[in-house]
Amino acid sequence: MNAPVAPKKGRFDVSFTLLLPLLLAAQPVATDSYLPALPAIAKELGSASTSLTLFVLAFGFAQLLCGPLADRFGRRPVLLAGLACYVIAAFGGAFAGSVAVLAGWRTLQGFSMAAILVCSRAAVRDLYPAHEGPHVMARGLTGLGMVGLVAPLLGAWLVQGAGWRWVMVAMAVYSLLLFALCWRSFGETRKPLANGESSAPRGSTRAVFASRSFRAWASVAAATYGGLFCFLLLSPMVYIGYLGWSPAMYGWIPAGGSLVYIFSTTMCRSLLRRFGPVRTVRLGASLSLTGAVIQALGCWLMPLSAVPLLFGHAVYCLGHGIHQPCGQAGAVGDLPHLAGRAVSWSGFGMMMVAFCVGQLAARFVDADFSRGAWPMVVPMLLAGSVLMAIAFLWLPRLHQHPIKESSP
Repeated sequence: MNAPVAPKKGRFDVSFTLLLPLLLAAQPVATDSYLPALPAIAKELGSASTSLTLFVLAFGFAQLLCGPLADRFGRRPVLLAGLACYVIAAFGGAFAGSVAVLAGWRTLQGFSMAAILVCSRAAVRDLYPAHEGPHVMARGLTGLGMVGLVAPLLGAWLVQGAGWRWVMVAMAVYSLLLFALCWRSFGETRKPLANGESSAPRGSTRAVFASRSFRAWASVAAATYGGLFCFLLLSPMVYIGYLGWSPAMYGWIPAGGSLVYIFSTTMCRSLLRRFGPVRTVRLGASLSLTGAVIQALGCWLMPLSAVPLLFGHAVYCLGHGIHQPCGQAGAVGDLPHLAGRAVSWSGFGMMMVAFCVGQLAARFVDADFSRGAWPMVVPMLLAGSVLMAIAFLWLPRLHQHPIKESSP
């Protein structure tokens, strides 16, 4: 394993194993802490759904730009630029005077998130052989879950105690500290190509999609995140609007999901060592579908009860914590020389699936909540079914003739 060479040496240098979860956690900081603020933003400025939608779109499309840039110029400059823009966007959003201005700053934040996530995930493939990737990602995502546990609680507390603008200030402080850590401790991880060129060869995007491994594992990551995103998008309306919970009470729901996610990503590492990736994902798919079925039964038999929704969401998160490390690492495992592009297309697929499914589901939410929690639950049910098909029908065929994966 190769370690990144830090540009500076000092008593505050930190290792990549610590930086990875902090970098990955920039996403829940930007989303989970923002969710409890949506009703307050809507009350002061107008509907805040546009700002969340534009954030997701920018995050998705910008990855297609950041991947090639990271392959050409290296992970470090693209990562630092992304972190700097994240700081600026968070501070800008804190002082936004209208929904349009807030949406603009959130769009910039989505672009910066793309740079951060692409570079951190590509660095995993730079530093570790393919078979270790899921284990490393699982450790990183465990740290992400820990931050995700605190983020919605802090967001809800800030909204009730100081106002939604302080949520944006907290995002800015987090990213500013992370920028300082990366400036000191994150060295370049990308290796030049064997012929001495710094950029990927022509036709590299075609090579990414030609990989059977990429297509299968990227589909796992996209399907599981599509179901979870519908929860992130619609759960404030379900729990706060439909069931009448306060923002502070609601904050415990994504926090509880993060706690389950921490346990699941930790469990994923043990499952991978014992059963391998395919059998591990099969277990995760079974959990994802079971969780969605529990929620669906609750919507049918107990429409005004939060218990089956909460329990089903916890079971779905168990599966999600298995799928994400396997899907994200598996998508890039066969493409060490195109890690940036593979990560960017995988991330773009996740965001586009999430956006399209989320927008379709949101159309079924009305002011009277006449459909209850069904718009949130049906996409999760669909995601669980797709994951079962991938795990039991697609992945076994892929691994009948495994592709030899090279180490970086």
